Amino acid sequence: MPSITRRRTANVGRPTSAEADILAATQRLLINGANFTELGVQQISTEAGVARSTFYSHFRDKIDLLMRLATELMSSSFDVTSAWKPSDGVERLEDAFLQVVKVYRKHAAVRRALAEVATYDATVRDFWNAELNQFTNWTITLLRAEQDAGRTPADLDPASATRVIVMGGERALVDHVTTGDPGSDAAFAREMALTWWYGVYRRPAGSSK
Repeated sequence: MPSITRRRTANVGRPTSAEADILAATQRLLINGANFTELGVQQISTEAGVARSTFYSHFRDKIDLLMRLATELMSSSFDVTSAWKPSDGVERLEDAFLQVVKVYRKHAAVRRALAEVATYDATVRDFWNAELNQFTNWTITLLRAEQDAGRTPADLDPASATRVIVMGGERALVDHVTTGDPGSDAAFAREMALTWWYGVYRRPAGSSK
């Protein structure tokens, strides 16, 4: 996937008060149904209770703002998944995915905005691909280590399997939090965990032949 320079979005430390207000205000507007493309900087600033000039002292533009919001979504998700290791087993993986579902529900409006803007902005598209690449690299590393230890079949192709479960899983996750009943979150997390575990991590040897 292409690498990009994340402009000022690379500053992902604890936000200042005004910065946090702008991020929260934007997410609030999106949750309330605003279309990100049509949102103006003045509208965001007014909602945040800051001057327009304050917005530009913290964000280069709206794209920079969106990528900061997306970084929060992906960082939270990656923190949860990267804390899991195969020795924890499938039940802990199920718990991890349930936490990720909750993160995606909290940031669903931001994820919709990303999908919207990525259709016409290459910077956002490349940024999102780079963020997903964290999950891809992490999963490939785990699978290769499991293969070396003899716990995952040697005939499994880590790169291809990872593409299916990471890219396919993320799309299924977005669809679930967008259209699914929150009451089915636990069932969704369980099915995802079982698919990863028995379909990839503990796939029966020789089943791909």
